[in-house]
Amino acid sequence: MTIWLKYLTMFGLAMVPVSELRGAIPLGIIAYDIPWYQCYILCCIANLIPVPFILLLIKKIIKWMGESKYKFLRKVSVWIQNKADKNTDAVNKYGIFGLMLFVAIPLPMTGAWTGALVAAVTNMKFKRAIISCIFGVLIAGTIVTLISTGALSALDWMLGSKLDVA
Repeated sequence: MTIWLKYLTMFGLAMVPVSELRGAIPLGIIAYDIPWYQCYILCCIANLIPVPFILLLIKKIIKWMGESKYKFLRKVSVWIQNKADKNTDAVNKYGIFGLMLFVAIPLPMTGAWTGALVAAVTNMKFKRAIISCIFGVLIAGTIVTLISTGALSALDWMLGSKLDVA
């Protein structure tokens, strides 16, 4: 696989929901042997690209899906709304910091996509939501990068080999 295909794969993986940078950074560092700082920068940027579009469009999309003649789209609309509602209390209680911490938790379904969805549904101001998501993604990226390089270092130690984590 060429280096550009590796970068493109990481970029795409960091942009999609569920995996986001939580899957893309370990892929780049551990599987593709790309330096951690390149993985971090590329994946954080890619993870943030969908955020403004989600903030601006998701409520209209949910409404359109909810009014669709197709049962599947209506069910997806309800699922998305329920997912956002489930996380609304914490964001309402802690505001910009609550959203930032929610996005920063490096677990599936707690990243920039869900954070932007919750911010849009709770009518958080666009600028505050963007700032929260940016800092949350940077924190999550730092945590995942540290875990990925630490995991590789631990594997290096256990195997007694000379793996390069840079």
